Amino acid sequence: MADMTNMTNMTNMTNMTNMTNTPTLLDVELVSPGWINKYLLKYQLADGSVIEYESVSRKGLEQYKAQLETNARGEGGRPEHADAVCIVPVLPDDSLLLIREFRYPVNGWVIAFPAGLIEPGETLRECVDRELMEEAGCRVRTDFDGDPLIRLPQSGFSSVGMGEENVSVAIAYVEPAGEPRLQGPELIETFTLQRNDVGPFLDKNTDLIGTRAQLLLEAVRRTNVLKKRLALQQNPITKSDFA
Repeated sequence: MADMTNMTNMTNMTNMTNMTNTPTLLDVELVSPGWINKYLLKYQLADGSVIEYESVSRKGLEQYKAQLETNARGEGGRPEHADAVCIVPVLPDDSLLLIREFRYPVNGWVIAFPAGLIEPGETLRECVDRELMEEAGCRVRTDFDGDPLIRLPQSGFSSVGMGEENVSVAIAYVEPAGEPRLQGPELIETFTLQRNDVGPFLDKNTDLIGTRAQLLLEAVRRTNVLKKRLALQQNPITKSDFA
């Protein structure tokens, strides 16, 4: 009981500290417009000093300012609409579908899961179907027993050090549906991984890899290990199990 009380007190103290020291947004200036807009944010710190911080967003000035104000009120943790979706496709044989995509900002091929921006007026399901067809020639299954699309309850932010894009992650049970319909300068190759092959793939991969793909694949690796250990009733689990 004492430990639980201490944890509660620590949580409350942390929240109070964060509220007391939260910088105040003074101004948002659009520095350079484009498909990705560059902004200059001006903040006043708790000690009265003023700092400037560079950021980027696909949102226009007024929409971006509104998002920042929502976050300041503590209402941005579960946005009603995500900016983009990352799809974890599971094929009928239970293998995972991934992509290698040439990403121009890094000048290299990057391992990732299919993903894309949610277009205005588009539902998450519509975006998932469109992106799967465009990038991988797949569609969400219609013969699945249960909901073939499982969305994580909270969307996450991609790179809070430079922007406010939030991404919804969805696990999708999919099936092949034809040739990919790549858009414009997209260069994408698809490949599959059986769950048992995920660990060796992560250990040997030398391609660039997206953080979401890396974390999700590592979770699959560790889940596989746990299942095997439980099946064999071997405990405790050691570091070597994940090597």
